[in-house]
Amino acid sequence: MRTLLLTNTSFMRQVILLIFIVVPSVTFGQFGVSFHQSNLPFVGINYEIKDRLRPELRVGTDNYFEAMSVEGVLTYDLSNKEDYEVYAGLGIRVNGFTGLVVPIGLNIYPLATKQFGLHIELSPIIGESSLLRGSWGIRYRFRK
Repeated sequence: MRTLLLTNTSFMRQVILLIFIVVPSVTFGQFGVSFHQSNLPFVGINYEIKDRLRPELRVGTDNYFEAMSVEGVLTYDLSNKEDYEVYAGLGIRVNGFTGLVVPIGLNIYPLATKQFGLHIELSPIIGESSLLRGSWGIRYRFRK
């Protein structure tokens, strides 16, 4: 069982590294990356669909690969203005505080290009050990 877990962890690590190295280098249009700082920090890669719907893959940072958590969330912009977005969504988290994730947040784009932004997010994680995670960070959209 441990060998299978190590093999899966190694494969998962390779896939995640591939995603975070290759995708940003070839993307244009609606792809984006983000970093969230909190007690459970993570990085994310997302794709904006019609400037409102944002599926995002999030991977925990500041821990060993064996303990790496992964989240898949889908957020929807409740308010989508030129300088900011208010969003809410739903997702799932596995491997460390496993459960349902309900992100609610604010993206702020202070620069004229609207590519670089700041964000804050509050996310209840509901599972065996439920908790309320607050995070802040940066976001970059690969737009032209």
